[in-house]
Amino acid sequence: MSSEKINSKSENKDFLVHSSSLKDVRSFSRDVFDKFNLSQDLKDELVLAIAEAAQNIVKHAYQNEETQDKMEIRISLKNNELEIGFFDKGRPVEKDNVRHRKIDDIKPGGLGTFFIQQIMDAVVFKEGSKPWINHLVLTKKL
Repeated sequence: MSSEKINSKSENKDFLVHSSSLKDVRSFSRDVFDKFNLSQDLKDELVLAIAEAAQNIVKHAYQNEETQDKMEIRISLKNNELEIGFFDKGRPVEKDNVRHRKIDDIKPGGLGTFFIQQIMDAVVFKEGSKPWINHLVLTKKL
């Protein structure tokens, strides 16, 4: 990050809950992080975490079902803390069931939650406020 302190910035966007939206999710995230002047490595890690969280919404909250529902992603930076919020109307998240597979179980998939937890400082599921059902908050100190 540049030496100039960023006081407060925020951007949000809605995306169709579908795997085909993940490219747009990544592009939106990169654009926002470019405005925040983050290092390339940090941007890449954050975009990975966001894409994994969005994919989990598609895969788990909606079980890959066709829907016209949208998820909202809010990215904000305040006092050098990055907060990324995800809002959706899918099946309620059962927090106790959210875990990654064992790392030594070599097979594709199942590590999104692991990557998110490695990249971010905090991962918190909150109850969504109307009209949202799920609200995931990822935070990272910069």
